[in-house]
Amino acid sequence: MLVELRLENYAVIDNFAIEFAPGLNLLTGETGAGKSILIDALALLLGDKASPDVIRTGADRALISAVFEVESGGEKVVAQVLESNGIDSDHESIILRREISASGKGRVFVNNQPATVTVLRQLAPYLATIHAQNQSLVSFDAAARLELLDAFAGTQLESVSECFSSWKNIVSRIQELERDEQDRLRLLDLWTFQKREIEEAKLQPGEDERLETEKRVLANAEKIYSSAMNAFDLLYEGNTSTSASVRAAQKHLEELCRYEPNFQESLAALETARISIEDVGVTLRDYAGGIEASPEHLAEVEDRLVAIDRLKRKCGPALVDVINFGADVSRKISEMENKDEVLRQLRAKLVAAAKEYLLAAQAVSRKRHESARKLEKLVEAEINDLAMKAAFHIEVSGSDEEGNWTASGFDQVVYMISTNPGEPLRPLEQIASGGELSRVLLALKASVEAGATSGRKKNSGAQRTLVFDEIDTGIGGRAAEAVGKKLKNLSRGNQVLCVTHLPQIATFADHHYLIEKKDSSGRTRTSVRLINGQERTEEIARMLSGAKLTETSRKHAEQMLKTNA
Repeated sequence: MLVELRLENYAVIDNFAIEFAPGLNLLTGETGAGKSILIDALALLLGDKASPDVIRTGADRALISAVFEVESGGEKVVAQVLESNGIDSDHESIILRREISASGKGRVFVNNQPATVTVLRQLAPYLATIHAQNQSLVSFDAAARLELLDAFAGTQLESVSECFSSWKNIVSRIQELERDEQDRLRLLDLWTFQKREIEEAKLQPGEDERLETEKRVLANAEKIYSSAMNAFDLLYEGNTSTSASVRAAQKHLEELCRYEPNFQESLAALETARISIEDVGVTLRDYAGGIEASPEHLAEVEDRLVAIDRLKRKCGPALVDVINFGADVSRKISEMENKDEVLRQLRAKLVAAAKEYLLAAQAVSRKRHESARKLEKLVEAEINDLAMKAAFHIEVSGSDEEGNWTASGFDQVVYMISTNPGEPLRPLEQIASGGELSRVLLALKASVEAGATSGRKKNSGAQRTLVFDEIDTGIGGRAAEAVGKKLKNLSRGNQVLCVTHLPQIATFADHHYLIEKKDSSGRTRTSVRLINGQERTEEIARMLSGAKLTETSRKHAEQMLKTNA
């Protein structure tokens, strides 16, 4: 549930915070006041692409933050997402923050820890879903239509995806082996050359790092020898060395201890220090003794590093990648030289992989067909509740032939509707009326969300925030009232945020927020506040009559609020 949204230097907003509550939260205001700006800002926190254009004029960055509460049972899923991205999950709430700078660069924080936009996108499905003003099923491609049905059905595609990947990999290996003879010989020559080049190099893991260290020592041998010996002399050699000074101090302390036994511990400490100093001195002397300034050996090391770098550029970027590349090339050569036997084995594996994929894909397909029948009945009932007389059908089709196989199965989904009695069913994207499309979209989303919410409650009890940005476009009168009731019903199991221009919908609000745009000190500023009582009546009256309020519109607003309370 969205608890709080804060914006700073975003569009026409300088700085404000708004708190939301459970139930139906409605946002109203004059056209152009900035209602949709809030939804756009929330979308950025859920992973939408950002642009410097949203930064308020004169500011160098925009800041958006939000606090979400994860309902009981949903914490485990969110915690897994956070932990997999190295983010502390020991919080009852999720705090999202996104900074957008004028330079085009931005920063993301989750629970006050650095994160990425990818993390926001991973968290989004468990926090909120936005149904934007211009979203319509016309823009749904085949994958999106399938995804909507899977969301209702709770389809798990991991097994299908894994089986498809395994099958596809075997197909690719077979195709590689079945290239025509000329291509095969060309590849064999290339792989043989690459294998020989890597084998002759006799690479060892970590060799490049070891040689870089050796190169630094050889290139600075005189400096290193001088530093080591100077330190040795100061610590160990000569009458003025640290070791000699400590010995002298020990003698004086021994004399002191004859009269004052309390200095015995200090004497022992000096002895420990002297031993440590002499150990360091001996280590430095031995190290310096092993240093040899050898230009010839330095040249050999540099030549070896050049050879390794050349291989890294070809097969890298790291030395381990070169070694792995050599092993992969050796495998390919072995397969090519034993082509017939390898092909026989691969074809046997391909048959098994195909069977495994079909079993998984057919199970998913059956679930989709069953869920489509359930969903179409729910959607049709929801549509007809929204002052329409329509027939709705979900057509699931697709052949299990190999040409139709994908990581999500072999099904295709089309949403069919007839908005007038006697008219044939047609694809949903052919609906002409924007008002009809808005209501169908709401009915479809409400049905899918209801099914998903039921599944979440059964499994985890989690809830999300549903956001509708002007979903009432193109409707009015009785249809608008029906949409208001539908949103109200939807808010009983979810937190619903809705931007609306229609008073028939606004009267159903559990919490009504007024968005206002004012000029102050020559700048435009947008503010949001919760309204109740007479203020709410005045806003509903404004929505009914326009800028000029009348006593009739006030009385009408009062009556509507009483009716829908």
